[in-house]
Amino acid sequence: MAQEIASEKIFSMPNQVAPLSVIAQPGTEELASKINYYLTDWAAKAGVPKETFLIEAECPRFSSGDGKGLIKESIRGDDLFILVDVGNYNVKYNIFGQQNCMSPDDHFQDLKRIIQAAGGKAHRINVIMPILFGGRQHRRNYRESLDCAVALQELERMGVANIITFDAHDARVQNAVPLMGFDNIIPSYQTLKAMFRKYPDLRPDNMMIVSPDEGAINRNMFYASTLGVDLGMFYKRRDYAHVVNGRNPIVAHEYLGNSVEGKDVFIADDIISSGESMLDIAYELKKRKANRIFCYATYSIFTNGLEKFDKAYEEGYIAGVLGTNLTYRSDELKKREWFCEVDVSKYIAYFIASLNHDMSVTRLIDPHDKIKKLLAEHK
Repeated sequence: MAQEIASEKIFSMPNQVAPLSVIAQPGTEELASKINYYLTDWAAKAGVPKETFLIEAECPRFSSGDGKGLIKESIRGDDLFILVDVGNYNVKYNIFGQQNCMSPDDHFQDLKRIIQAAGGKAHRINVIMPILFGGRQHRRNYRESLDCAVALQELERMGVANIITFDAHDARVQNAVPLMGFDNIIPSYQTLKAMFRKYPDLRPDNMMIVSPDEGAINRNMFYASTLGVDLGMFYKRRDYAHVVNGRNPIVAHEYLGNSVEGKDVFIADDIISSGESMLDIAYELKKRKANRIFCYATYSIFTNGLEKFDKAYEEGYIAGVLGTNLTYRSDELKKREWFCEVDVSKYIAYFIASLNHDMSVTRLIDPHDKIKKLLAEHK
């Protein structure tokens, strides 16, 4: 029967599925190193010390761009966890004498190469993919592809037993693989913990949660319910007569909810890409006399640069931006005064250790009690 137990005692339990191994795909080395630190520390405390759980692997490429997966150590009989960041645009390779940045397609193809290399040898294969490949295209209209669903089905056919992802754009995509393990994790406790540490003067009784659009309402509703504060929402009024860059352009952001005057506002979304929508909402909230505005996105990739956020911070429209270390963050972003990083490495280590020992992850997924304790300490 699955059990719940303190992390430092997990490795002393007899119900381990198989010896544990972790492969870090290019671009995940920093996060994997932190995860490995916790795993080795818990194993040592349990009296079963191990130098590292990381297995060396690579996907070398020929000058033509063709590649192959290569695992350099034995993984026979292991419970294998493969960590991949398909959103890391800073990983490069050479093709025809030119340097090319890896796209999500390249990362996903290399993931399949490593799975092929492990095929028939590992006891079980698990994939930790914080950003779901193709996840932003979450529904099909007319003659469109649905890459995420097809990718999940492909991984299932290749023998992957579990997919672990974080704050999926639309978790309903798991319906494409109903017989495969699929965990969509929301790091809400880690986010609130980082925010209250960075801004200790924040008072929940003077806060308000605002959803940036109707698609993010559930995650913001959770924060509002847990903190016991009001929830507001913006909805995007679009021009459905025109299509720009594959979508209908936003005409305006309309607000629904109670007054935000004098309130500190927290806005949560899954991704900040260009960041224009988040800034538009911050400007609208300031017009309504909101106090400080804190933006959060699980994946803060800032594909259009940081200058607009620098300006918004200098002019007082935003007080801070929070983002996790689940995907690549540029060195420039890490140096910004307004950016607060949310470390999720220990959370992932908990999941890996629990799944490796066939233990329940219910309490990991539902952090309500931890958040209540955090608020009590903060007060």
